Amino acid sequence: MTESIVADFVGRFQTPEHAGAEPVTGRILLSRKRLVLAADAGKTTVPLSSVFDVSVGFVPAEMEEFFDDTVTVAYTEKGAGNRTVVIEGKGTNVDKFASVLFKTLLSGTKTYYRHPAKVGGRVTDAPVRKGKLKLEPRRLAFVGSEPLSIDLTTVTNIGRTHREFGGSSREVLAVSHMDGGSAITTDLAVSSRRKTNVLGRYVRLEYASFVEEIADLEQTEEELEALVAVYSAGGAVDLGSLLDAEPAQVTMVLNSLREDDLVVDREEATELTPKGRVVVTRHLEDVNF
Repeated sequence: MTESIVADFVGRFQTPEHAGAEPVTGRILLSRKRLVLAADAGKTTVPLSSVFDVSVGFVPAEMEEFFDDTVTVAYTEKGAGNRTVVIEGKGTNVDKFASVLFKTLLSGTKTYYRHPAKVGGRVTDAPVRKGKLKLEPRRLAFVGSEPLSIDLTTVTNIGRTHREFGGSSREVLAVSHMDGGSAITTDLAVSSRRKTNVLGRYVRLEYASFVEEIADLEQTEEELEALVAVYSAGGAVDLGSLLDAEPAQVTMVLNSLREDDLVVDREEATELTPKGRVVVTRHLEDVNF
């Protein structure tokens, strides 16, 4: 492989060329153009231009007994139709590889976007703009004359439709998310149906990972009261009087919330992080159910 390598590690995998009863161990290399899985018995090369789906954690039923944490890459091979490779690494290798793979597949993709396409249920007359997609940690950024950034921790739904968009008939992703307390829908269209599918998968995986992190957190009653107070008052609140607690106890509560990345201190107030907003929203939904 002559092009520069963006990922290189040893792991186990199964490919159409290594389709024995058990996976093989070999070297996994990723460049800007291709994915190569090399073992003693030979190698499999997957052009990135043929990849139409990436699944993290899913293992085909017939391989479940052999694999744990995996990345499954689906691609099209001329004359052979749709094929898959399943990759497993040690420790955090798989998560890092998945992140690099998505960035390699999507970053720099020409994108058409309308923002906001809807505010609540109201359709806007916002124009369709053009830019290049950039993947940032839990965020989609679009670089162009009118830059745009979408916080993936605020996504509530993703829909797909096909319509006239940016001067051509295109498949469009409608990404619903929260922005400053308002429900917003942003319409996105990328260069191909294949990349549209990969982008939709990336958004869903990022949000699912975020929700999984929140599910692992446990808050005391005092911590929940503090979160609700910050949520209700936008940070401008005397937590000591609200919690009926000594300053030292309030400090302990806030320190715990900071450690869990639920609140952050700004110059003038304590604010909720994206995690904190979701925890509060879910708590209030449970209370009001």
